[in-house]
Amino acid sequence: MTRIDYTKQSPEFFNKMIELSATEKESSIEEKTLHLVHIRASQMNGCGFCLDMHVKQAKIHGESELRLYHISIWRESTLFSPRERAALAWTEIMTKIPEHGVSDEIYERVREQFSEKELSDLTFSISAINVWNRLNVAFKTVPGTADAAFGLSRAGLK
Repeated sequence: MTRIDYTKQSPEFFNKMIELSATEKESSIEEKTLHLVHIRASQMNGCGFCLDMHVKQAKIHGESELRLYHISIWRESTLFSPRERAALAWTEIMTKIPEHGVSDEIYERVREQFSEKELSDLTFSISAINVWNRLNVAFKTVPGTADAAFGLSRAGLK
């Protein structure tokens, strides 16, 4: 069954989401960390389209393949810095918010690595990728269909 193309049905919302995502270029969070966040949230949400896109973007921007493979096992991996680990922990808690909210312990652990501005920017980035995940999961956007539009074939991943 073919699903609707939400980009054509709601262009005003789609364009606002594009604007929000473009704002990440001005973020206080480094690009490498944002790639990790986008990939981890997309893994958790089962969004093939976003996972495909963000892995390719990370590869184009110099991320190592081994670190990409280790994102889902970041707790056991030695390849991530304390700051990246905090970003991944915050991504997980913000993607699957527990019934009783975010604990002070997790908040404080993440806050040790990020300034107030950085934590705010990070939270907006996580929120944005979660919206994109939900849109693309709901409408079954096919992974790889935006490669030409975003220049993702340069990643050399097929």
